[in-house]
This record gives sequence, structure tokens and C-alpha cells, in this order.
Amino acid sequence: MILIIGLGNPGRKFEKTRHNLGFQIIDEFQKKNRKVYNFSDFKFGKKFLALISKGEFNGEKIILAKPQTFMNESGKSVKILTNHFLSIRNNSAMARISRMFKNLWVIHDDIDLPIGKIKIVKNRGAAGHKGVQSIIDELKTKNFFRFRIGIKPTTNYKLQTTIEKFVLQKFNKEEEKILKGVIKRTCQAIEIALKEGVEKTMSKYNK
Repeated sequence: MILIIGLGNPGRKFEKTRHNLGFQIIDEFQKKNRKVYNFSDFKFGKKFLALISKGEFNGEKIILAKPQTFMNESGKSVKILTNHFLSIRNNSAMARISRMFKNLWVIHDDIDLPIGKIKIVKNRGAAGHKGVQSIIDELKTKNFFRFRIGIKPTTNYKLQTTIEKFVLQKFNKEEEKILKGVIKRTCQAIEIALKEGVEKTMSKYNK
């Protein structure tokens, strides 16, 4: 089973903001591949604190999730989702944990990367991203895959506000054009990861 989680903030006021890029990508992946993976509609799972869509590919179940906690508390939902969907009880503790987190993929915005840039990492610190830090704190590990999607403007841009306020802003028209491409490429990266493995996908995208 593969658990793919997009990070964001719930509620209409946060739709299409920079911090909700993870939600946008998960939505597009589900929409684009609904028939291929037989994805169900997103439904709120109260016990998971998340919107869930279930699918399958080559006999492997795929869970798409959008935590409905606010970004800074994403880890609460991710911990519940991981324990429920990725818990493996028949192996040794170390093997079980290793396999659990290998099948956890988190997609999120990243202000340290220029808009349009995709970088896939594993076993890396949060670098100030509070949603990722919440997950690391709750799971007690950083040893899971992350699809980092850049939101930093590529022009001569000087941050006029705090990072906390900046990530809650919407993209401008020029950025929206770039965004369409990066969402498409990220969806393609997820597809490749499902078919060929995340490690091979990293070699293709981390250039």
C-alpha cells in the first residue's frame, strides 16, 4: 500500500494559496488518473482528520489524503493515517518501520526552491516548513519521501512580508502559468514513482 499525502490548509479562504500547493497537486493527480487507478471521490474520514480517496494500481492499494487539520498540525492526521494504512504486524520492528515509511510520500510547497522546481528527498529536515516539522515530530522520524515543490519567485523579488504571511498569498498571473506546468510534472513524477520506484524518479527529477 502507498500513502500519498498532500499538505495544505482546509477551507475556501486558503484555496490556491502557495501553502496549499500540496492539495492542488493531489486533486489534479486524482482527477487525471481517476479511471487509471479507479480512484474514489474524496470523502472526509473523521477518524483520520483527512479527506481520503482510494485507488489501486497493479494490485497495490493507493491512498490519497488531504489532512484537514491546519498546516502546523499536519502530523496529527499523518500519524493516524500511517498507523492505519501502513502498519505491518508480521515482520520485525525495524523492518516494519522501514517499510512503513518507505511507502509514505508527502507533497508540499517549499519556499527554498524557485517556482517550477521539483525536488524529491528522503531523510531530510523540515527546513522551517511547519507542516513537515509537525509530521517529523509526530512520527519521530524524517525517513520518508517528500516531493518538494518550489514556490519562491524566480524574478528579482524581495520579500515584503513575513514568510508566514507570504505562504498564505495566492500566486500572481505570471506564476499561475508556471504553476500549471509544475503541477503537471509533479503528477507525472508520482506516476513514475508508482511504476518504477521513488529512487529512480529522484534521479530523473533531482537535476
